[in-house]
This record gives sequence, C-alpha cells and structure tokens, in this order.
Amino acid sequence: MTQLALFDLDHTLLPCDSDYEWGQFLARIGVVDSEYYARQNERFYQDYKEGKLDIHEFLRFALKPLSEHSRAQLKEWHDAFMKEVINGQLRQEALDLVKRHQDAGDLCCVITATNSFVTRPIVESFGIEHLIATEPATKDNQPLANYTGEVSGIPNFREGKIQNLHDWLTSQKLSLDTLPYSYFYSDSMNDLPLLEKVSHPVATNPDDRLRNEAKQRNWPILELFA
Repeated sequence: MTQLALFDLDHTLLPCDSDYEWGQFLARIGVVDSEYYARQNERFYQDYKEGKLDIHEFLRFALKPLSEHSRAQLKEWHDAFMKEVINGQLRQEALDLVKRHQDAGDLCCVITATNSFVTRPIVESFGIEHLIATEPATKDNQPLANYTGEVSGIPNFREGKIQNLHDWLTSQKLSLDTLPYSYFYSDSMNDLPLLEKVSHPVATNPDDRLRNEAKQRNWPILELFA
C-alpha cells in the first residue's frame, strides 16, 4: 500500500526561506529597486511568521518581477541563485530524511506556498519528483509562455494546500482518507490545517506557535538543523 510523505520546503527542508532569498537576490543584482523591494520583502516575511499574511497582496508583489522578463533571462538568474544561495543550504540532515522515505518506497512530494518557478529546481535538488506549489500564470495558459504576474488556480497556502493536495492525489488515483500512512513535515503554524489532516504530522524546526501546538497535541518535534 502506498504511503505518502509530504514536506514543506522553507525552514523545513531548507534552513532558509527560498521566496525571501529570491527577493533578496533580485535586489542584490539590481533587477528590482533594492531599497523598496527589501523593505516590502521583510514586511511580508514578518506577516507570514506572525500568521497574518495577505497571500494575494504578497503574490502580486512576488510574481511581478516574473512578468517583466523573458523565461530565458529568468532561468539564467535562477541558475545563479541556485549556485550562490541555495546549494549551500542543502543540508545533509534534510537530504537523509527524504532518502529514508524514498528508500521505504513512500510517495514523496514537496508542498509549499512558494511559487513553482522558484521552488522546482530546489525540489529537484532533493531528488523529489512531485511538487505542489503556488503556480504563476502564463500568457494564454501556455506552459512555456512568459509569466503574467497573476496566479493560476488556488494559492498553495493554508487551506489552499488541502484543496491542491486533494486535486493532485486524485490525479494519482489516490485519496488522503484511504492512504494507510500520510506524513507531513512542516515548520509553520500556517500549515496547521494540513497537519491536522494527515495521520502522522511532524513539527519540523517549528516556529514558537507550532511548537506549543505540537506539545499540546503530543505531535513529534523534529529538529533537522539543531
């Protein structure tokens, strides 16, 4: 029987926030107004940590740079971002956690609020095939067309993760209710709705609010980067 292992990405498999770091990277290389972007990036990041992020306002901000440049140019920048920022954040503890599930034959998937443009190459670095992320819309919905700056479908955030997971599992001819075991590793209280849905929630490098919640519910707490 199939077992499912879901992983949040930022501050869970990575010890950083890839969305935040991508914004900082764009500011450093002069693609966006450095002072304004850094200030807004910090504001949204704090709102996220405090559980009060307006996901639609944030996505309008985060996806705008994608709409202003060609896919080829964006890929060139992302390749540099991987080399300069992300590759040094791929920790052995996280790679080993993923590998344990893969060796057990579990179906592994990263489920993250960060958009798929930023995250797919990172997820591939973990050797994970499946990704459920916020999807940036493309012109005329053509997969290789330039980005529009809008979101395609439901933002993959809080309860949106549950709907998008349900849709993905349906495409795999699976259901969360019928899987014998389902794991979800996450650091954030924002992921409480999905943590409550799986059979084995694991608070991973948890923020203070999730740590307290996990203790109250006797959920396991995993410190990958202690």
